[in-house]
Amino acid sequence: MKSSSIDCPRCNIPLEWQFFNTPDMTRCPSCATRLRIEIFPAFFGEPPTTETVAPLAVGNEAGCYFHPRKKAVVPCAMCGRCICSLCDIELSEQHVCPSCFEAGQNKHTITALETHRVLYDDIALALSIIPMIFILPTIATAPISIYLSIRHWKSPTSIIPRTKVRFIIAILLSLFQIMGWVLLISYLATR
Repeated sequence: MKSSSIDCPRCNIPLEWQFFNTPDMTRCPSCATRLRIEIFPAFFGEPPTTETVAPLAVGNEAGCYFHPRKKAVVPCAMCGRCICSLCDIELSEQHVCPSCFEAGQNKHTITALETHRVLYDDIALALSIIPMIFILPTIATAPISIYLSIRHWKSPTSIIPRTKVRFIIAILLSLFQIMGWVLLISYLATR
């Protein structure tokens, strides 16, 4: 194999290929720094090995519908076509081929595919902040914001996990707005 352009992060000495993709930590030959370097084979411009390529269909084995020379591993749950591991899309414990997946996505027939979620925490926070500009709408939006925060506390927040901080801020701002209205009404009632 060839030498690489990867250097030791401590002493900047070029490292040889023997230091790459080892199961354990190795030491730099110059400074003895413990290293673990994992690199894709494509970095060296090498062709992929047989472990990274789907096996070829041999003899009486079924071939993939999309890659006839590749060995089929499962049938598509929607159309029944035999597909290889490269084409297999696992969706709700079912195996689907790429064309059925795309068709289901376009026709909105795949119910297990979640593409977006309502962000109730953002709605609750907006209901507690935006009306403060005009003050009067807060008499209605503050209770609605508290209701949404409590009602959707356990709802999934986003596809990317988020904290409950927006709900907490929305509840606190809404409680301050309600307290402000109670103080204002009690002040006006006693005058």
